[in-house]
Amino acid sequence: MGIDVGGTNTDGTVIGEGRVLAVAKVPTDHGDLVASTKAVLDELKAACPLKGPVNLQLSTTLTTNTIVEGRGTATAAVVIPGPGVDLRLHGLDFPLFPLPGYVDHRGRVVAECEPKEAAAAAREAQRGGAEALAIVGKFSQRNPSLEQAVLDAVHNGKLKFSHISVGHKAAPRLGFPRRVVTAHLNSQVAKAQRKFADAVESLGEGLGSVRILKADGGTMTLAQSRSLPIESILSGPAASTMAALALTSHQGKSMVVVDIGGTTTDLAVIVQGQPLYAREGAVIGGYPTAVPAILSRSIGLGGDSEIHIIDSEEGGTRFRIGPSRAGSPVCLGGTRPTPTDAVVALGRVSLGDRSRAVGALKELGARAGLSWEAAAERVVNAFVSQLCAAIHKLYGELEGQPVYTLAEFLETPHLRPEVITCLGTPAPAFMRPVGEALQLPLEILPHSASANAIGAAAARPTIGLTLYADTALRSLSIPEMGIFQEIERPALFDQRKARDRALGKLREYAREVGLGEPQDMDIVSEESFNIVRGFYTVGRIFHMHAQIRPSAQRITGEEGVR
Repeated sequence: MGIDVGGTNTDGTVIGEGRVLAVAKVPTDHGDLVASTKAVLDELKAACPLKGPVNLQLSTTLTTNTIVEGRGTATAAVVIPGPGVDLRLHGLDFPLFPLPGYVDHRGRVVAECEPKEAAAAAREAQRGGAEALAIVGKFSQRNPSLEQAVLDAVHNGKLKFSHISVGHKAAPRLGFPRRVVTAHLNSQVAKAQRKFADAVESLGEGLGSVRILKADGGTMTLAQSRSLPIESILSGPAASTMAALALTSHQGKSMVVVDIGGTTTDLAVIVQGQPLYAREGAVIGGYPTAVPAILSRSIGLGGDSEIHIIDSEEGGTRFRIGPSRAGSPVCLGGTRPTPTDAVVALGRVSLGDRSRAVGALKELGARAGLSWEAAAERVVNAFVSQLCAAIHKLYGELEGQPVYTLAEFLETPHLRPEVITCLGTPAPAFMRPVGEALQLPLEILPHSASANAIGAAAARPTIGLTLYADTALRSLSIPEMGIFQEIERPALFDQRKARDRALGKLREYAREVGLGEPQDMDIVSEESFNIVRGFYTVGRIFHMHAQIRPSAQRITGEEGVR
């Protein structure tokens, strides 16, 4: 089963032997996401009774909403930035408690942290209201000893926090400010995710494994989501991208993926069959993180968006859609007209009470000096125009800079889409004129109203790790596995051996977390350079990231399911 808890609706599907067996949809209860999950789960079980345990894969808005709405646990960050780093210049707006101490770029401890100062900083954070904590040292992914010393000081001081994130585990890649943000947000949402995971486990008998969709399009276990909940942000765009990979009839082509929901529209880019990824990490609620994520853009444009009347400079009247949600369409009992009401009134969609939609458009048209038909057409045209502008803007941002897929770094790929692949309940009503405007063929995915749930069900597990090796110092680190060891025979440790070690450890890591024998392992990024002293090369540094590539099971897109 796949379930996608969206901003407006919660969708579910049952997949068996590569086919869609059942779909279901219920309104999302934002006050109780577990209730929405259980409601759609019950509908799926009723529509498609199955014998034996059923695996469940969930895409939820929980962590995203917790961050964006500022509802997380009060969290402070104890940081060890080293000399010359002022995190305030990076616009971080949460409590920061810097400590002396310093690990250099090669992982050598230059100055230790004093345990008394570390405990005092954590105690001051508590007095300031912090209930959760992040501990992040610069270059701790190459040597976590200072982070560990601070953590020990907190424990020895018997200071209680609901969750403590350490930087070398929460964010093992380079980029200190992003690592601080990532660890901070991880602690901020951990309590809410833990409560959600506990509730999901109690949803009833008949469930096998339960996995959570991640921002990079892969999945993780409930246990992993409790320790690294930050990785589940932006799972909605990930679900729609996985749905495109699972259901498209244009495999291997470049496409823009358009997911139109009730509240927002998400855009993602696939180049030659591979999703593009955010080069430095996801951005959520204005916070730049180090979380690996599919590159996406979310715009405040949906079927339930507000409609604003704008007086144009040419003397006419035009409409602007969004960015806020107006509520349910009038045709479904709402009180304010929406783009959905416009297409229902025009007879392009059969939904709810058409007469109520026409009445709402008559009122809107009267305010704008238009007939209801003209008002409805202009609302649809405004929706199409704003969506086309967002797509042009996305590709304009991408062109002229290197873009990143997990297959390779693409310096000059064929970026421009060959097809528009779209999904979401409103998609059939709005996307045909978008395809005409952009002069691109249009693909509306099978089961488009429930395609995000299909994407969640089709997504495959993924994990990654970062290897850093310094042959001059004889040191090797893989922070995700807690490996910080000495290199034997460093003179013989070359790039091939670094790659082999990274992939071998990734295979071992996959077995440790229950993924069995992994497929599609790749070195997705790597750097190496010589260490020169005087006129002689005295060693080499290798830095690489290995990953089980996110992918989706191919699903037969046959309609007519229960």
